[in-house]
Amino acid sequence: MSEEIYNQLRQRMDDLGTGFPPTKNGVEIKILKKIFSPVDAEMFLMLSPMLEYPEKVAERLNLPAKETASHLEDMAKKGLLFRQKKGDQARYAAIPFVVGVFEFQLNRVDSELAADLNVYYEAALGKTFQSFATPVMRTIPINRELVSEWPIAAYEDAMNIVDDQKKIAVAPCICRATAKKAGQGCDKPLETCFLFGSHADYYVDNAMGRYITKDEAKKIIAANDEAGLVMQPFNSQHVGGMCSCCGCCCGMLRSLKKQENPAAAVKSNYFAVVDRQQCVGCETCVDRCQMEAIDVSDEKAVITLKKCIGCGLCVSTCPTGALSLVKKDEADQYLPPQTGMETYMRIANERGKI
Repeated sequence: MSEEIYNQLRQRMDDLGTGFPPTKNGVEIKILKKIFSPVDAEMFLMLSPMLEYPEKVAERLNLPAKETASHLEDMAKKGLLFRQKKGDQARYAAIPFVVGVFEFQLNRVDSELAADLNVYYEAALGKTFQSFATPVMRTIPINRELVSEWPIAAYEDAMNIVDDQKKIAVAPCICRATAKKAGQGCDKPLETCFLFGSHADYYVDNAMGRYITKDEAKKIIAANDEAGLVMQPFNSQHVGGMCSCCGCCCGMLRSLKKQENPAAAVKSNYFAVVDRQQCVGCETCVDRCQMEAIDVSDEKAVITLKKCIGCGLCVSTCPTGALSLVKKDEADQYLPPQTGMETYMRIANERGKI
């Protein structure tokens, strides 16, 4: 029975978010067994992706109320569910593997799990992230000053996104943390990713992050830019989180780099351009680009536009001001979904899951 439970759990995970595809070597089942106990797997199969009070879950499943509430809270503490608290009441929901269970394993991932996750990423999982019209994450500049043409939408400006929040937490990057556990990774900063609202509460309650002020968040964003990290909020106008990504560890950027035309897949509204008169061929931008989209030819920077994701890392440190971000044509502008739920509904529709 236990093996069948994990096969069912894998299928259920595959129905959520970007999916959880099978592999020939079965590493995905090994990962699920490491993270979920059989009773946790059984409970997950019965939960809705819509937030529910434990009393409602118990009533719907004909289970004892007290034991159900305790089990759901235990699963939330292990990063297997999302929990939203209001006062002394909590609601719980089933979540995708990405963005969801994987990110919530921040305090549980060890070298064995990290190695298995890397194998799974290369075998199957990494191919799911940018394989549909609606991506899970999108790339934005850190602020409007990097963009040559105004106005810039509020949801396209990382600093403005921070200004709009009432509650902010910062946490270590799960991608770089996992890479380090696997004996890989880079030396870029670790505590760099942001959670907002109820997501901030969840991270702090589960000892994965800490609350910070807006000013602290802006200082971290500035430091992230200096370190060469790409700002990637969730693909919606109202976001619950924003990642700070490197091209070597980040699952999303690694997936983009495998594509023939990353610029089309990322749904960024900008691309970088070079003023050849001002460019001195210093190669600062070459080192900064996480997508390997810039080369220097005849002592001038040359951008491969299909690789450019419009992050602005090359712009913010160009010593001569030769680089700038330009808006794509109006027909190519991307309007993100209003909410995260709408994003997931679009992805589910594109995947044929609804």
